[in-house]
Amino acid sequence: DSVVVRMIPDNRLPPRHLHAVRTGKTFAVIKWESPYDSPDQDMLYAVAVKDLVRKTDKIYKVKSRNSTVEYTIKKLEPGGKYHVIVQLGNMSKESSMKINTVPLSAPDALKIITENDHILLFWKSLALKESNFNESRGYEIHMFDSLMNITAYLGNTTENFFKVSNLKMGHNYSFTVQARCLYGGQVCGEPATLLYDELGTGTDSSAAQSGPGTDVAAIVVPVLFLLLVTLGIGFVVLYMRHRRLQNSFTAFANSHYSSRLGSAIFSSGDDLGDEDDEAPMITGFSDDVPMVIA
Repeated sequence: DSVVVRMIPDNRLPPRHLHAVRTGKTFAVIKWESPYDSPDQDMLYAVAVKDLVRKTDKIYKVKSRNSTVEYTIKKLEPGGKYHVIVQLGNMSKESSMKINTVPLSAPDALKIITENDHILLFWKSLALKESNFNESRGYEIHMFDSLMNITAYLGNTTENFFKVSNLKMGHNYSFTVQARCLYGGQVCGEPATLLYDELGTGTDSSAAQSGPGTDVAAIVVPVLFLLLVTLGIGFVVLYMRHRRLQNSFTAFANSHYSSRLGSAIFSSGDDLGDEDDEAPMITGFSDDVPMVIA
């Protein structure tokens, strides 16, 4: 024999398996299961979202007959902290959890340019890639001295650069730039970090070159230019000497045997161009001239 037993639904039970499916900068997707399997009617849930930073509350109503319910909480603060409570509309037992939204990204292309008595930090505007960021919020800059093991707050700015002075030789520094923290430093953006040593060489996490590399190039380029000029002058001198030697050799080669005079004539390079002073150095005899012997 068998008997069918049907349990009476208990609306005082809390929702089951409440968890976050996905979290973004301004939204969070949460999911839970009904207090009991296969509800036979629509169930009304109350979703309370408490902002732990601003100390504000919002309540949303969700109606569903499904055993599994998914809901998206919108209009959240990037980098915020929230406490989410889900319960039936009759204020039954509740299920809760905490979620943190994704903070704003770090500024891109953080660079250092070295001046005579200070350095300049440069970075790209965060508004170029973050639609939720307003330039009026600004950025804040921190510095960590590894030798002294001290972190200092340098200030904030709404520009895309910041001047840092009074750096000490022999110290290594780390600079961070991030979207300015709100509500007592509880809501901040991700920091961009840049290392700077005592020689003025700045490198970020992507190993980018900094301002001092330009100073090295300013020294190397003129030296290379002077070397090229010196080599050019050397080539010109060698070419002129080669031409002089070639002309001297040509003058010597032009010395020829004269069939009219019956003599071999050699002229030096110094006598070229002076035909009046030309004189045979060696005179021979011709076979067609009779020899008279006294």
